[in-house]
Amino acid sequence: MHSIVKQKNQKPDEILVRIANYVFDYKIESKEALETAKYCLIDTLGCGLEALDYPACVRHLGPTVPGSIIPNGTKIPGTNFQLDPINGAFNIGAMIRWLDFNDTWLAAEWGHPSDNLGGILAVADWISRTNVSNKKTPLQMKVVLEAMIKAHEIQGIIALENSFNRVGLDHVVLVKIATTAVVSQMLGASKEQIIDALSNAWVDGQSLRTYRHAPNTGSRKSWAAGDATSRGVRLALMVMKGEMGYPTALSAKGWGFYDVLFNGKSFKFKQDFGSYVMENVLFKISFPAEFHAQTAVECALTLHKKELHKIDEAEKIDLIERIDITTHESAIRIIDKTGPLNNPADRDHCIQYMVAIALLKGNLTAQDYEDEVANDPRIDILRAKMRCNEKKQFTLDYLDPSKRSIANAVQIFYKDGSQSKLVEVEYPVGHKLRRSEGIPKLIQKFKNNLSKQFDEKQSSRIVEKSLDNKILEKIPVNEYVDMYWKG
Repeated sequence: MHSIVKQKNQKPDEILVRIANYVFDYKIESKEALETAKYCLIDTLGCGLEALDYPACVRHLGPTVPGSIIPNGTKIPGTNFQLDPINGAFNIGAMIRWLDFNDTWLAAEWGHPSDNLGGILAVADWISRTNVSNKKTPLQMKVVLEAMIKAHEIQGIIALENSFNRVGLDHVVLVKIATTAVVSQMLGASKEQIIDALSNAWVDGQSLRTYRHAPNTGSRKSWAAGDATSRGVRLALMVMKGEMGYPTALSAKGWGFYDVLFNGKSFKFKQDFGSYVMENVLFKISFPAEFHAQTAVECALTLHKKELHKIDEAEKIDLIERIDITTHESAIRIIDKTGPLNNPADRDHCIQYMVAIALLKGNLTAQDYEDEVANDPRIDILRAKMRCNEKKQFTLDYLDPSKRSIANAVQIFYKDGSQSKLVEVEYPVGHKLRRSEGIPKLIQKFKNNLSKQFDEKQSSRIVEKSLDNKILEKIPVNEYVDMYWKG
């Protein structure tokens, strides 16, 4: 069957070829990208370790069939599990995405490019352990960092001009595409095989955004990326065994991705693949909050310090007439929510809830989305007084590639005619323009997450091996992962 397709000499869709050429030929020379990838690696793994404190996440982890043992398998950080690379990718991917605390990319489409680490690390670890068992050389961590840069780039550049959420598709489709591409290359695929694997990923069923929106908001949004990155690994492995591809998976008239799922439109691109996305990625450093709300929470923290004496009790909250949240269009479309919030997945995608918590507590943690906090009646009283309004300039600056701001402003108005100061924050602490401020906080976040799972000696060893690129890049992948394993 495969040979029949080849005999027709179908020309593969351009985007399949562009991605394959990039993954196969492009050399990572940007020191900034490699340095940022190091911080992305530790932050992402730290997010996964923190998620292990949540039973709702842990119950998804482990082998599909209890008791299964995979020789030379992927080791799952913070656990004693050793799994096949497909399930390993799901486990790692679910952990790092569970608390909505890993990196973010915002454009016409948004998403979390470090979700791809699930597939990248799982495959790199499995390859390395297999190589060692066969007396061959394991992969070094530089391979992981370079694969992260390329996965970030594929997901992020496609997202710049192409909105999947507007046609009801979830952004994890881009995780599956990026993982498929870089994992295929790691497995030794030719350009033709990378194209075949990518075509299968586009033909594959794509996730709907149903689980991110009322009335169906639910925990699937916390493991959807794990599912996507693991699917990318599976498709890459299938093609490496000789599975055929579908050259016009995107453009085929009537049956291709464009006609079936993208309103007949083909993808648009304004720039080539390089290392732009990793260099400009947004880190979630301060709060486990949907990124469009990060600066709104910063604003609320400032107001907490100045206005707490007016809002810390229910009877004082009654003095408030309204709270204005000035924001950008994407935030209104995604996280402007009224009415009941049924679970943590609902709450961490509600800008009003996040602002209310920050106003009341002067902080926002993952625990604040749980029922015991959400039952505080003051939260819904404050939410009912909030109004979200779009500021056109905020929207324009959000989409401007030279800015990529995520601006929000918050102001409180009282019934006596007085009002708080208008607090506006244009760039969150995780933005490239605030790197010098953000990186020390990111490192501390990593150390805090390590301390939740490992003793001081082990935590210090991981930090020592992780923060110097010259050391990190040369460590065999299996040895690096071993430092995180509890077997």
